[in-house]
Amino acid sequence: VQLQASGGGLVQAGESVRLSCEVSGISLDYYAIGWFRQAPGKEREGVQCASSKGGITYFAAAEKGRFTISRDADKNTVYLQMNSLKPEDTAVYYCAAELNFCPTVRRTSYWGRGTQVTVSS
Repeated sequence: VQLQASGGGLVQAGESVRLSCEVSGISLDYYAIGWFRQAPGKEREGVQCASSKGGITYFAAAEKGRFTISRDADKNTVYLQMNSLKPEDTAVYYCAAELNFCPTVRRTSYWGRGTQVTVSS
């Protein structure tokens, strides 16, 4: 099983970034995929999750209007569209997978390697 996160980089405040999580070895028909982030000196936190049935769970209410998770089952890929980025969004972003339920920091079957997003002011 592999989860490959990509799409991060250095952007300016107000710009947009789309992260991708390409999943192999498991099917999005059965696994929920969540996006998490970890800022320097802070604990890892959940951002959003796309369930195997297409539902969306928002872990961080503050990002609900700016971030949008989506999934392409044909490509076995989950995306996180991030708009109006702020310097406080700077973090390493990870995707994770859990069977049937949204993954959490403490209950996750598979983690991907993170992708760095840096937002300059």
